[in-house]
Amino acid sequence: MHREMLLGKIHRAKVTHCELHYEGSCAIDENLLEASGIIEFQRIDIYVIDNGERFSTYAIKGERGSGMISLNGAAARRAQKGDLVIIAAYGTLDDAECKTFQPKLVFVDDNNVMAEQRGHIPTQQM
Repeated sequence: MHREMLLGKIHRAKVTHCELHYEGSCAIDENLLEASGIIEFQRIDIYVIDNGERFSTYAIKGERGSGMISLNGAAARRAQKGDLVIIAAYGTLDDAECKTFQPKLVFVDDNNVMAEQRGHIPTQQM
């Protein structure tokens, strides 16, 4: 059996940009992508803490060290600059993998700089 499991999460990041007239995606500081194990063009789910919105898009690289979380295209209508979001990526694991797997969890400060990281993803998973 295979199960859809959380692979990586960026918790309580602040939206820094909303770019309506841009190809849809979410630009994320490259440091946060690497820390969370999320890769460019991977499907992500975004949960907006401030208004309860939940939607899917895909990740693109934002400028490294910038703290950027930019909602682009239609996603820009779902949140506002300054809103807090949870960004999650999921993947399929078999039952044996599920027993030992730990997702990468990234917690950020008020400037979207990683303050804490928990968990890991074995390199063969990426």
